[in-house]
Amino acid sequence: MSKPIVAIVGRPNVGKSTFFNYLAGKRISIVEDTPGVTRDRIYTEIEWRNRQFTLIDTGGIEPYSQDKIMQQMKRQAEIAIETADVILFLVDLKDGVTSSDKEVASMLRKTHKPVILVVNKVDRVGEPPPGVYEFYNLGLGDIMTVSSVHGLGMGDLLDEVYNHFPDENEEEYDEDVIKVAVIGKPNVGKSSLVNRIMGEERVIVSDIPGTTRDAIDTYIENEDGKFVFIDTAGIRRQSKIHENIERYSTIRSWTAIERADVCVIMIDAKEGVTEQDTKIAGYAHEQGKASIIIVNKWDLVEKETGTLEEYRNRVHEKLGFMLYTPVLFISAKTGQRINKLYDLIKFVSEQSALRISTGVLNDLLNEAVSMVQPPSDKGKRLKIYYMTQASVKPPTFVLFINDIELMHYSYERYLENQLRKSFGFEGTPLRFILRQRNKE
Repeated sequence: MSKPIVAIVGRPNVGKSTFFNYLAGKRISIVEDTPGVTRDRIYTEIEWRNRQFTLIDTGGIEPYSQDKIMQQMKRQAEIAIETADVILFLVDLKDGVTSSDKEVASMLRKTHKPVILVVNKVDRVGEPPPGVYEFYNLGLGDIMTVSSVHGLGMGDLLDEVYNHFPDENEEEYDEDVIKVAVIGKPNVGKSSLVNRIMGEERVIVSDIPGTTRDAIDTYIENEDGKFVFIDTAGIRRQSKIHENIERYSTIRSWTAIERADVCVIMIDAKEGVTEQDTKIAGYAHEQGKASIIIVNKWDLVEKETGTLEEYRNRVHEKLGFMLYTPVLFISAKTGQRINKLYDLIKFVSEQSALRISTGVLNDLLNEAVSMVQPPSDKGKRLKIYYMTQASVKPPTFVLFINDIELMHYSYERYLENQLRKSFGFEGTPLRFILRQRNKE
């Protein structure tokens, strides 16, 4: 299950940035006494009670402002509210209830999402000051009090946030449903692919990068099985994200990768593999996701004998860490080769769930060690006692060895290649965990 998203909202200058920085443990947001300083949405990963979540700091909502930046910040905060699992509505004890607070509270009551009303700047322990009770007039239920500057009340507040998280074991779909994240830069044809698969205009398709603002789930059941396609907003390079809404779309794309069983990484055939494509693919690889690389707009490429193989080699050259990933050449516009996509998704999903018995693994290990001796250092040689598979999705193997320092990356890669040669594991990364045997 993907990490829950918690958004901090409220009007400007109630201490959202100070609050965010305290929880993040580092000074990320700019803190100034000027309303509207936090113009960009900032996010960070936080862990509480062994549960990770994404915390987002938004620009202040000023409902009545005609100022363009204020209006843009309001829209940003609205997007954060739409996507968040839990909303923290921060108000200022010293200011009391303002007309803007009432307007924001009215907006939040319509979301039907968990909203926690947090009164900030309560700087003393003990009984809350009388001014706190005024905030019950906002009609948002119980109140939590904190001091962002001194850190008072933060633990109780985080416990309350934790209580509103979706059940960690609660899956949105049945086990036999394969969740597929369609990821890539803006305008490579992700929405066109989902529309082609669906046979209808489910997602708005346009030549304007970033048309798809949020991740959209499309459920499909056919003779090939059950699938959910998660069409994401395109991931752009950070420096190219001028529009604030797009920063948040990037978070949605990362979240979609975390939710997925299989990532379909789309590349524009005319542009080839760009630096941003490498980052997107790298994130899917780091998350241990089964992946397929799709080269879209193949109908626009001039071809001659060997063009396809040459292009595939170029893709693997640029994405050297993902040599295990199959490459499919398609045209979402004409439908070319899209019929092969389902089989490939099912195949890489099954490969990432492949489990090998310990006996078979150790036969392979003994053979690999006899063919290529493990490395040694200063007369001491690496000994691998045995190997066992710990988990799947991605396939993860535990190696019991005499000294972790002696295991060289190149030998780990050699063992990975032997596993792939014998069992396939196409389209999925492999993980190794090294365990040093007690010297005794």
